[in-house]
Amino acid sequence: MTQTETSGGRRIAVVLFNLGGPDGPEDVKPFLFNLFNDPAIIGLPGIVRTPLARLISSRREAEAQANYDVMGGGSPLLPGTRAQAVALEAALARCLPGDECRAFVCMRYWRPMTAEVASEVAAFAPDEIVLLPLYPQFSTTTSDSSLKLWNRTYAGPGRTRTVCCWPRAKGWIAAQAEAIRSKLAEAGDRPVRVLMSAHGIPETLVTKKGDPYQEQVEATCAAVAERLELGPRGDRWDICYQSRVGPLKWLGPATPEAIVRAGEDGLGVVLAPVAFVSEHIETLVELDVEYAELAHEAGVSPYLRAAAVGAAPDFIAALAEAVVEALPRLGSAPHGPGCQGRWKACPRQNARRAA
Repeated sequence: MTQTETSGGRRIAVVLFNLGGPDGPEDVKPFLFNLFNDPAIIGLPGIVRTPLARLISSRREAEAQANYDVMGGGSPLLPGTRAQAVALEAALARCLPGDECRAFVCMRYWRPMTAEVASEVAAFAPDEIVLLPLYPQFSTTTSDSSLKLWNRTYAGPGRTRTVCCWPRAKGWIAAQAEAIRSKLAEAGDRPVRVLMSAHGIPETLVTKKGDPYQEQVEATCAAVAERLELGPRGDRWDICYQSRVGPLKWLGPATPEAIVRAGEDGLGVVLAPVAFVSEHIETLVELDVEYAELAHEAGVSPYLRAAAVGAAPDFIAALAEAVVEALPRLGSAPHGPGCQGRWKACPRQNARRAA
């Protein structure tokens, strides 16, 4: 083997995928247009989807700007993701001291977007590329959309492999559990229910398109509950789904309904975002402002929200382990246990069927 083919002397690019968010008020409308013009979000032909995306982004601009104003006018997702990239580079330097590793942040709906990042990676001239979505659970609406666009766009050097998901990665679960544990300690002797809240998707994506997201969310939550010794799902903890929009039936129970139910049961709530690794509008506005007001109205006390994992050492260690584990192979595979069911949208199972 040459030096590049062994464990030293390689140039390794790690591409971290996330949603993205507007940098300022003037970016809100084009960000929303990019989001709703994605066929993974609105599955209509472009001739219908594009004008519909323009209409939706126009109608939602003012409300979305008001929500981003709560956070200073723009999304904190990009600086948070860049902090994770810096921490990951440091971790990989320790794991792979003979290699040059760079982590690139690639956002789906706002800058830095795929074409720009693909050019940066090509200029780096990597020997090896690891595609690593920062979505713990795989979905056609998130990881799959980002990966498909990257594969259509990138034309530079390097052998590529994908970490398609990591719903039960040890460091991810440890970081989640620690964030919840700190809030349980804050609650003290007051009775609370831990609600693990994930972003919702329409049920038809699971039942008709074979999206593995729900199974993987449930796997994450069960692993966190086990680490915290919360017992079986029910009184002490539950799973719920937030951000529901539109007329379709979404995965449930909805987070607002779960909060109200806790109040009816005479319990407080520790709310944990289990599908988000960074703070952004769904945590800082939806959970911290809108749902906090709902909890107050429903008599839920205390209402405590566990922080997103951010650059927690356990979490960054999990990302580094995922990269190192992926380097000897090609293709798509999870880090840790992935899909347990036979899901049509699972990339690893699709690759096996194609072979």
